[in-house]
Amino acid sequence: MKFSANLGFLWNDRSLPDAVRAAKRAGFDAVECHWPYDAPAEEVRAALSETGLPMLGLNTRRGDVDAGDNGLSAIPGREAEARAAIDEAVAYAVDVGASNVHVMAGFANGPEAEKTFVANLQSACEKASKHAVSILIEPLNKYDAPGYFLTTTEQAINVMDAVGADNVKLMFDCYHVQLMEGDLTHRIRSLLPRIGHIQFASVPDRGPPDHGEINYAHVFRVIAELGYTAPLGAEYKSNTPTDATLDWLLKWR
Repeated sequence: MKFSANLGFLWNDRSLPDAVRAAKRAGFDAVECHWPYDAPAEEVRAALSETGLPMLGLNTRRGDVDAGDNGLSAIPGREAEARAAIDEAVAYAVDVGASNVHVMAGFANGPEAEKTFVANLQSACEKASKHAVSILIEPLNKYDAPGYFLTTTEQAINVMDAVGADNVKLMFDCYHVQLMEGDLTHRIRSLLPRIGHIQFASVPDRGPPDHGEINYAHVFRVIAELGYTAPLGAEYKSNTPTDATLDWLLKWR
């Protein structure tokens, strides 16, 4: 198996370039991040070049975090902000060589929100296709993100079908899917052609994958048997330094 370090959570006490270097030293095969925009792209690009690690993806900005925003693209009336965030994310992804942009939906509901999300995603896909970048959408669980527009894989597939673009893919986060739907390996098997990236963390505490209710040894084995070879994204939280949480990486690589 190959693994990617999500630097939004892992080594997030360091600058993004230094976190890239830490991931390389720890033995990760790739990196990904949340919101890299405070880090100059040229410095991140240099760290990626130095380590040889690919950057798998990054998120669009959440919006006004102090006001409670968690994405913009499904919120009617805020299309201009959403598309500016998409433009920024695609440009940064191109600058550092990232292959995916996760377009965050935000807190919204109803048919108008879906219509808004689909239209913004169609615009994102058109822009990203010019640079061989994929657009990802990710269902979030209702416990951590109550009121978030996108909550299940079925809803995500319906949105993707409405978008109708080849470069819109599902971000399948085992943590969120387990909390909302369960039945992980059957879902991965059936959804694999639509999946652009897989992430993981323990359930219910969102910690390292070596404890909790998900048997990741089994999940990872099934993923490998299905022929999925891209790095899996370690997006977990810890109360201890990241380097002290990596026994699972040594075991499952």
